[in-house]
Formats: sequence, structure tokens, C-alpha cells
Amino acid sequence: VTQNRSDLEDLHLYATPREQRFRRFASLEFEGQLYMTPHDFIQAVTSDEPKRARKWRSLSKQELNQILTETPPVWKGSSKLFRNLNEKGVISYTEYLFLLCILTKPHAGFRIAFNMFDTDGNEMVDKKEFLVLQEIFRKKNEKRERKGDEEKRAMLHLQLYGYHTSTNSVLKTEGEDLVPRSYWDTLRRSTSQALFSDLAERADDISSSLSDTTLLVHFFGKKGKAELNFEDFYRFMDNLQTEVLEIEFLSYSNGMNTISEEDFAHILLRYTNVENTSSYLENMRCRIPEEKGITFDEFRSFFQFLNNLEDFTIAMQMYNFASRSIGQDEFKRAVYVATGVKLSPHLVNTVFKIFDVDRDDQLSYKEFVGIMKDRLNRGFRGYKPIQRYTTFKSCVRKELYSR
Repeated sequence: VTQNRSDLEDLHLYATPREQRFRRFASLEFEGQLYMTPHDFIQAVTSDEPKRARKWRSLSKQELNQILTETPPVWKGSSKLFRNLNEKGVISYTEYLFLLCILTKPHAGFRIAFNMFDTDGNEMVDKKEFLVLQEIFRKKNEKRERKGDEEKRAMLHLQLYGYHTSTNSVLKTEGEDLVPRSYWDTLRRSTSQALFSDLAERADDISSSLSDTTLLVHFFGKKGKAELNFEDFYRFMDNLQTEVLEIEFLSYSNGMNTISEEDFAHILLRYTNVENTSSYLENMRCRIPEEKGITFDEFRSFFQFLNNLEDFTIAMQMYNFASRSIGQDEFKRAVYVATGVKLSPHLVNTVFKIFDVDRDDQLSYKEFVGIMKDRLNRGFRGYKPIQRYTTFKSCVRKELYSR
């Protein structure tokens, strides 16, 4: 049984951009609620649009149970988990938001995330504590809803959360709205014991009204009785970041150990608001005539740095470089001092050649950070179409360097 997307397309008018993207990539439906498969999620964070126009396929209870039965335990996780599960998994909308948060957070933030879920402070997270996530994200989302037809909004709630909710409920404490800019901040600001206790009282009701998902079974076992320790939680978050980076890297490497500097520039500029990327790309081509390539270790280290961009920004402000350009040595030192990440000289040189448009061997701090903040927030802002091609010259270079 399938349900055509066009039948409910008008619900898009009442959805936020995040909700719209989830609905566009989700391919499964169970008892009125939409789900992504692990493959859908990977596509949603690495592709501009779904590979093919799909319909929401309705799962039977038996099919869902079979999928969950085949879900591996958390100690069997790896950086290929989502690729191995492929279509055999279900991810809810609130879990989609949680996974997006993971992709943009530094490793130092993993402990904070774990402690936010560990409301009783016993160094373990159980299923009930994790389900509070559902309420926090739902309540934040109600503040962003578009006003309009009550019936349509109720249908949208059912699609995203699996149950009808009161649109009059808001997340408040002492009369103040808790509506920070990101879902991560929502979690961080909502971790007062009083608020969590209040929401935890509803966790049993929420649990009874929702179906298990791949993530819940992966973390807490098929019976939901297992508990999640920090080591397993950390490994899951690190593996997810690595997996998405591997997929992006491999999509350009064509089986090689490196990607071209030009491909690296394409990836960096992909989710940004840069209108004229050609000037950056042409600047880099002229200034790096001999291709050396970017390895996966260099690629990963740069995105680890981006996940620490806030700390880097603070360090740069302390260095008093906020209003002027900086050189490569200053940049590399600031990255290491602020984040502990060592960027290779070639990687730093490549970054400078991409962004040093006026060719004075200096990097405009404000412009660079502004563009990289766009790139960091993948999945939370608009998606910029990218030219998925490798130039003939780049192909020839790769062939020559492989010999």
C-alpha cells in the first residue's frame, strides 16, 4: 500500500523548512506517522534532492517488527551503520533533528549531550530519559508553526509525531519562552531538573503512544530495558560524523585516496549563501596549478575544526584579528589553540587559496567565518545546488598521480 505525496502536498504550506525536508526525503509511513530509512537520512544530508520521486510506503506491523528485529545492538555500531542498514530501519522526525545536531557538534560536546539526557546523574541513559527528547523538540516546534487550518496542522502533527498534540502548549519556565536559535540550545536550556521531571512524567504516556524505532532498539535493546553508557553514546556520535564525511569524500574520490583541491572547494561552498562561487574556484585553479590532492584525514580534520568554529571565533577575537586579515601561520596556530586540531600545511594553503580572493596571502576573518557558519549548519538552512562534476583536467591529474 502506498500513499501518493501529492495527495497531502498542501500540508507543506503549514510545515517549517526542516519539516518540509523531512517529508520530502522520508519514504515510509506507519499508522499515519512518517519515517526515514537510514538511506533516506544519508541522502537528506548529502544530496540536494531525493534521487527519485518516491511515494510513502505503508509498513505493516509485521514488517516493522522484522526491521527492528534485525537492528544491531549499540556495541556492534560502526562508521558504516547507516550504510549497512540501508532501507532496513525507521527514523522519526525528532530523531532526524537529533541526528542533525550530532553532525555539527565537536567531540567535547558529546559529554554535554549525554549529561543532558542523563537526568538522574547515574552515568547511564535509559529509554525513558531519551524519550524526553520527543517532548522537548515537539514543544519547540510548536513555537515555529505556521498559523492556519487547525485540521491541516493536526494532520501534520500526526505525520511527524505519531499522535495529535495541543497547539496551545508551549515550552516555558517562570514566564519566559525557551525558544533559542537551535535545537541543541533547546536541549541545553531545557535540562533543569524541574522541567525534565515534569516532562519525564509524560514519558510513559509518550512511549505507549509511539512505535519503537531503529534508534531506540539500537540504544536500548529490543525490550527497551538496556541502558546506554557514555562510551557507547560517544562512539555512536563519532561514527555518524565519520560516516557522513566518508560518503561525501567517496562521492568525489572515484576510488582514489584523495580528492582534488577543486572538489574540496566545491564541498566547502556547497551549503553556503555564496552567490558567485566561480570566482573562488577560478582563484584556486590559478593559484594551485599542480594538484596534490586532499586526503580523507585532512578532509576530516577540517570538518572537526568546523565543528569547533565557535571556539575558534572566540580565540580569533582574543587575538584581536576580528577586524583584519590573518596569515597562514596565525590561522593554523589559532585553530590548534582553540580546537586542538592540527591542520596540515597543504590543507591550510588550499583554504587560503580558495578564500583569498584579492590574492594578498591574507584571509578575511569575518568573511571566512561567515561562509563557514553556513557550511557548518548543513540540514538547518537552505540547500545550495552543487555542480557534481570533476573536470577533465582533474581526471587526468588523478590518473597521472595514481601511477
